[in-house]
Amino acid sequence: MHFPWCVKKCPYCDFNSHPIKESTDQKAYLNALLLDWRQQHGTFGRARIAESDTQQVSSIFFGGGTPSLFEPQYLARLLEEVPHTGAEITLEVNPGTAEYFRFEDYKAAGINRLSIGAQSFSNRQLAQLGRVHQRGEIVRAVAKARHAGFSNINLDIMWGLPGQSVEGALDDLQQTIDLEPKHISWYQLTIESKTEFAGRPPILPVDPVLQEIEQAGLALLADAGFQRYEVSAFSRQGHRCRHNLIYWSFGDYLGIGAGAHGKVSREGAIYRTRRPSQPRLYQQDSQITELTLIPDAQRPIEFMMNALRLVDGVPLQTFAERTLLPWQSVREVWKELVSLELVRQDRCATTPLGLRYLDSVLERFLS
Repeated sequence: MHFPWCVKKCPYCDFNSHPIKESTDQKAYLNALLLDWRQQHGTFGRARIAESDTQQVSSIFFGGGTPSLFEPQYLARLLEEVPHTGAEITLEVNPGTAEYFRFEDYKAAGINRLSIGAQSFSNRQLAQLGRVHQRGEIVRAVAKARHAGFSNINLDIMWGLPGQSVEGALDDLQQTIDLEPKHISWYQLTIESKTEFAGRPPILPVDPVLQEIEQAGLALLADAGFQRYEVSAFSRQGHRCRHNLIYWSFGDYLGIGAGAHGKVSREGAIYRTRRPSQPRLYQQDSQITELTLIPDAQRPIEFMMNALRLVDGVPLQTFAERTLLPWQSVREVWKELVSLELVRQDRCATTPLGLRYLDSVLERFLS
């Protein structure tokens, strides 16, 4: 469920987000989300949920934007409509907006996992990234979350920042570890098109520095007991992000909200769904769906781009289950990659060497 408003737009961000205004009508957006959910639930969701063992959705992710700008009562109202017993329910939180509403109220609304966008513990770096918080607010947000009863907390942290040294990146990572989250998303800053940074690119660390940051950071996380289970995701035992595992295993999900994307399989076909990006247009009619068929020829690369990000990959049979194509359609390419010791023979997964050169592995599936 996507909330497309922030206090301000960060210069590296290419998500569908807009600066929030005093005139932003949260209740009107809630009503649009409810209509959106009901339409997609009726069209795609009800039958799939009925097929599941629990007849419940397995995860809900309130993302953005900054969904923690929204009143907890509205999130509670949304959850009333969704069958979610036993689900992982994540709320993205910006430390600079953690003062808006009480974490206790989000807990009472049904949220059971928080994803806090720290990004860096250097006030200088945070200013360069356009963040609205400083280091102290990250520490206070984590403390308040724990006081409210949240134990399942993720911290987002970036590396390869403008002018960042190896020491600076590792200091950021160590401060993240010191806050003892259950999950860390440690990902490299990349310059995306249509962002402010694309128009005025900052000077980023050179490749040898990036390589040293990555190798030293991976060792630091491992020594601290965090298991790497995806290219940029690290968790304590039993705290992998259930929601993101659905994306990475090419599973189906409903995308609710302005500009939200979804993926659904029905009657032997696989579709991408998208809602209107502009909040105003979305609120006028939140049931407009842009439906795009994923052609057979494109399904292998889309599957591999996700599944091979997982360190342990997925079982071989997941390919046929999720792409609706036989394994034979990629068998020859896979055999070649096995001979090069880039992928495993027993599982749809890379070797450590293949994970390091993942882009080269994926290129083999483009044809």
